[in-house]
Amino acid sequence: MSDKNVHKAGFTSSGIARGSLASSIMSDEAKSFGGGVPSGGTTATLQEMGAKSSTHSSGFTSSGISGGSRASQMMSSEATSHGGGVPRGGTTSTIQSISMGGKGGKH
Repeated sequence: MSDKNVHKAGFTSSGIARGSLASSIMSDEAKSFGGGVPSGGTTATLQEMGAKSSTHSSGFTSSGISGGSRASQMMSSEATSHGGGVPRGGTTSTIQSISMGGKGGKH
């Protein structure tokens, strides 16, 4: 289900779908980074997972983040860099939200 939700949001094997939630996230991220989308950021990570249908196998599941997975490593890294918590609207929380059928952060 998580891969299907990421595709539905507009992160597909053909690229980011025009007019989709994915295009909105990409636009917002590009604006906040001065015109470009950073490697390893929300858009790049979701697009990679959408193109490969690897959201679920990366540990972002419809029931939460799987222990010992790439997702849990991302969450741990992000929490460490933010003093112990994963920020709302951050990469991990946005990917998890979208993989569960949500809109991710402020979208």
